[in-house]
Amino acid sequence: MNPMLALRQYQKIGAQAQTSEASPHRLVQMLMEGGLDRIAQAKGAMERKDIPNKGILIGKAIGIIGGLLEGLDLENRSEQVGELANLYEYMMKRLTEANAKTDPKILDEVADLLRTVKDGWDAIGTPAPQF
Repeated sequence: MNPMLALRQYQKIGAQAQTSEASPHRLVQMLMEGGLDRIAQAKGAMERKDIPNKGILIGKAIGIIGGLLEGLDLENRSEQVGELANLYEYMMKRLTEANAKTDPKILDEVADLLRTVKDGWDAIGTPAPQF
């Protein structure tokens, strides 16, 4: 048996277990973490001149951010939801440009934006300190 294949299968099962037990808030956090991971991996692929994997990883990051966009309550016409939708669309556009230009600076820009959104999302889920 291939040990790497076994490890991947174990990780897949672990991820499935996490998602089945996670709250909606935690699922969004996991998506954001996955997006940041794919962007970092794409940057590594760029540095290694691994063009096929760069494209695959950026495509996965775009898909994750697209999932975050689809998860927004667009029926709720609040200004914040609209701004977040515009930000996600901007990130996807910039990732496409990063892929076309093989530009790691654009990946850094998108990672910083996604990290900022994630920090805010993480703060929402943090219980208030008890006094």
